[in-house]
Amino acid sequence: MPDEAATTDPLRRIERPTETHDREAPKLPPSACWDESPLPADASFALCLTHDVDRPYKGLRSLFYVLQERPGYHLRTALSGANPYWQFDEIRDLEADLGVRSAFYFLNEQHLLAERPVRDWLSPTNWVQHLGRYDVRSPAINEAIGELAAGGWEVGLHGSFHSAENRDRLREEKNVLEDVLIEERDANRTEFGDEAPTTVAGGRQHYLRCSIPETWRHHRAIGLEYDASLGSGTRVGFHHGYRPIRPFGDDFRVFPLTAMEQALPDPEAEPEAARLTCEELLLEAAANEAVMTVLWHPRYFNEREFPGYRWLYRWLVERAQELGAWIGTPRALIEAFDGKDDGTDRQPMTVAERRVDPDQIG
Repeated sequence: MPDEAATTDPLRRIERPTETHDREAPKLPPSACWDESPLPADASFALCLTHDVDRPYKGLRSLFYVLQERPGYHLRTALSGANPYWQFDEIRDLEADLGVRSAFYFLNEQHLLAERPVRDWLSPTNWVQHLGRYDVRSPAINEAIGELAAGGWEVGLHGSFHSAENRDRLREEKNVLEDVLIEERDANRTEFGDEAPTTVAGGRQHYLRCSIPETWRHHRAIGLEYDASLGSGTRVGFHHGYRPIRPFGDDFRVFPLTAMEQALPDPEAEPEAARLTCEELLLEAAANEAVMTVLWHPRYFNEREFPGYRWLYRWLVERAQELGAWIGTPRALIEAFDGKDDGTDRQPMTVAERRVDPDQIG
């Protein structure tokens, strides 16, 4: 547990901006409305747990980190072949102990030299993206995907860096991931069971790169049911409202991102500020029957490099349980929404009809 005296002013980083700092607020279609579906099991709010699988292998990045901090540790990980970013087992064990499940979004990036145009080779950004790239069809990743799906975790799509405006590329990435799920089911049919899905329901774009609403149109066209890209990696809060958005007025949903771990106070340097920030978000969610979505990258469960983040994640989930939250994956929440009938034939409300500031969506 953190030392409550670790910071003299634990609240100083809790205040969140009331206005958007984005260069341009999202322009939603006129048909956009809030999803006001009743929460399952009369929960006080819903907490969706998600993980973007960006870099499950540390690899050559160790050499880069040698120049930044703790050179001895990073050099040892580079020379020993250790892979501290492979955290699938640790996350599964932690969440199984808590009795919850989360969504893992897998990235299928194009090979810079083999699949991208020559002009892209000249971009340092593209080389950074390529460094640490993994093959979603590799045996180790396939096995990890199969174990997650068989255990009740959601396997989703982490749309690649250049895919936000490329429907064909998104479709290919989705198809490859679904092929992996089918192959793993067929190879381990007894472990999968009859209810483990072999389809991809949704995901999040890499680096939250999303062209609104065009990317969502692509998602809907390739058969996805939701996207979770709307949000920020530098600020936390319900800046886009308390509920999922139906941007086209149909069954396709957008789950705004409430908090990414890197936007929270550092739980090692400011443990009490980190805890209180999460507490504030949870209480705000409970007060508004909100759907709260959090993102914890798997590498942040490596306590050697990111001390405190594993503890903070566990505390967040346990505190949400104390507050009576429904906790699970976006896919499971959609299934609960669509399968629940409270007898009122309640229709989704437009942004203008809802009694909140419509600017929250942008």
